[in-house]
Formats: sequence, structure tokens, C-alpha cells
Amino acid sequence: MTMTDPPGVPLLDLTEQYHTLAPELDAAVARVVRSQRFVLGPEVDAFEAEFASYVGAPHAVGVASGTDALLLPLLALDPSPGDEVIVPAFTFFATAGAVWNAGFKPVFCDVDPRTFNVTVDTLEAVRTPRTRAAIPVHLFGQMAPMDEILAWAERAGITVIEDAAQSVGARMQTAAGPVMAGAAAPVSAFSFFPTKNLGAFGDAGMVTALDGEIAERVGKLRVHGGRQMYHHEMVGTNSRLDALQAAVLRVKLGHLDGWSEARRANAARYDEALGEVAEVLLPTVAPGHHHVYNQYTIRCRRRDELRAALAEQGIGSGVYYPVPLHLQECFSSLGGRRGRLPAAEQLCGEVLSLPIFPELGGDRLDRVAEAIQGFFGA
Repeated sequence: MTMTDPPGVPLLDLTEQYHTLAPELDAAVARVVRSQRFVLGPEVDAFEAEFASYVGAPHAVGVASGTDALLLPLLALDPSPGDEVIVPAFTFFATAGAVWNAGFKPVFCDVDPRTFNVTVDTLEAVRTPRTRAAIPVHLFGQMAPMDEILAWAERAGITVIEDAAQSVGARMQTAAGPVMAGAAAPVSAFSFFPTKNLGAFGDAGMVTALDGEIAERVGKLRVHGGRQMYHHEMVGTNSRLDALQAAVLRVKLGHLDGWSEARRANAARYDEALGEVAEVLLPTVAPGHHHVYNQYTIRCRRRDELRAALAEQGIGSGVYYPVPLHLQECFSSLGGRRGRLPAAEQLCGEVLSLPIFPELGGDRLDRVAEAIQGFFGA
């Protein structure tokens, strides 16, 4: 890069968000430091109540990470040897890893190549008599078709756990009216990893629940299996949400909807700019869905060439995900074979996520779009 080249376009830049909110965030952190209450406590209680109200769920339980937000509800199901949980093959590893670590057998299903999410058909294709639960992942910021999935699960006697780690603020229209991610299934998991639309200053997660008994069990599991110190009703673990993270998230929660709308505006601008590029498939938004674009993910057959060309111009991009879960080495004992889940396998070779963060701005977004147009000669 020469002195006359334009500055780069990162895939994600959190510094501007911090500088905008610095007085609020610094005050929140200082408030916790002064209190010397660093684990659970009133900040966590307040954030749980505020987050539950935001998503429309009766209960919320703060935990140490998004991974634990998946693991603890699975442990609450008290698995028996051989019990299975269906997960998509095209998602982040934590979904399947939590299933494995809870003592279940992960069973991988394919996804809809347009929305990247599971469907009733892909779930039913791998259901067996040992299936205890299914985890639809609301990938990249769009909810899976929960109306159909919940009806299917009720008929089959299967528990549904929403993986909402990438979709805080997403919603969809159902027969009963609009519902937000985290309030559709009996129990849901959120991640507040710093790169998420609602990000902490480190690891943090939340379990939301429609049923008080599930929330109670998760609340016990996060503190070694009991509500009273030195009294343990079940074997739990240490997965408590830090008060510092809760205080930061309380500040950011009030800005989330504005950030989501900025992401949606950026997505619309990409749609317009790239809509005529024949070699590029744009993200599909299902009817009745409110997408919040944790990622703006396109598809193209020359993905790796395009990514290299963007990098040469200082433009960041990401591949989520290069290897489907059923072909990961750690799950080889489950017998996954190439060709069994064709949509997931194809997506892993074609997807490319572009910068979409709220502070991106039109000039930088246009530079990304123009680079893609130029690569394809559009």
C-alpha cells in the first residue's frame, strides 16, 4: 500500500462503537469497581431482567459464555447414553461441541442453501427413535422457521433449544404474531462475544426460557448445582456471568435496535450494488423475517479468488465456515462422509462474509461493492 492508497476496510471494527459510548461504558465499569461486586449480584440481576423484557421471554439466566448457554440447558435434560441431539452441519463448532460435552450424540443435518438454516425436512431426514432434542441455529442473524420446527417437534416429542448466538434482535412473524429470537422455543442460548451484534468486553452468555422450571435448573447448574452455598442438588459447574460484563451489556442493550437498523441499511445497500453481479448469490431473507445481519454472507464459486483480490485492496472478509461439522476430525467416530449433506458442504466452499458493522458508512461499503464488481467485470 502506498501513501496515496485509501485506508483499508476491516471486516469488523469495534473502536468507533466504544468511542461513541465511552462515557457510558466507563461509568458502568467504574460503578462495578466501586461496588466490589464482581460475580453475579445486582448488575447481573438487572441485566437478566432487562434482557428478558427485550426478547419477550419470562426468564433469563446469565452465564459465562455462549457455549455454556448451550451446554447448561442440555445438561438440564439429564441425558442417557445413546441419546441424540440434531444440529446443523453448517454452523459454528460450539453448537455440536456443547451437545458432545453434555453427554449426547450429535447428529448432523443439512440446511437450506438459501437461508443457511435448518428446516423441518432437513431435521426429519436424520431423526431417529433416540432423538431427544434439536437445536435450530438462527445463523448470521436470521431465525430458522420456528413455527414449523416447533410443530414438528411437538408431534415427535422432541425438545427444541434455540441457538440464538448470532441473532439477538431478530424476529419473525408467526401464526400467533411476531416473536423474537429467544422467545420462540422453551429454552434459548445467546452469546455476547465481542464480535456479536450485542457484544461484551469478553466472554458472556444468556439462557432465556419460557418455563420457570428450566430456568431454575439452569440457574443451579451455573453455580455448581445449587442455589445455597455448600448445598448441591445436582452436579453443576462454574458458569457465572461477571458483573463487569453485565454492566457493559446493559449500556449496549439500549443501542442495539439502532445498530441493527444500521446493519439492515448496509445490507440493503449491498443488495442494490451487487444485485446485477450474476456470479454472486446474495443472502436470502425469508418472508416475514426481520434479519439483523450479524454477517452479510454472499455465495460465489470463485470465493477464494475473490477473497484474495479483496485482501490485496485492504478489504477484510471472512469465511464462516470452511469445514462442515460432520467432516471435522474430532467427530470422525460418528461416521460422517463427504456427500451426505450436500448443501452444507457446498456452502463451505462458496460463502464469504463482507463488512457489515453499523459504523461502516456508505463510502467504505461502496468501496467493497466496487471491488467485487471489478473482480467480476460487472
